[in-house]
Amino acid sequence: MLSDTNKPQTWWQRFAAGLNEFYHAPYRQTMARAARDEEDFFMLLMFAESLGIDNPASFYTLELQPLFLENFHEWHTRMGMDRCPFDHVGCC
Repeated sequence: MLSDTNKPQTWWQRFAAGLNEFYHAPYRQTMARAARDEEDFFMLLMFAESLGIDNPASFYTLELQPLFLENFHEWHTRMGMDRCPFDHVGCC
């Protein structure tokens, strides 16, 4: 097995890498779910004013909306909205 520098890895390095993978593998799905929940909350915060929810940070999140608009369809279907809640966004 070769590392990034094309040097053969020692037995100890391969063993340590295996232990690292053994330790992190059970938590990978949990961490991915937590990251997705955090992203869902951020999307709700960013589009809250457009959905009719008062948002004190709308001035700061307004400039981020064009960057996250490509992910909006995936987000609103994951949140249980079959159709896009906006009339001016034609994602569905």
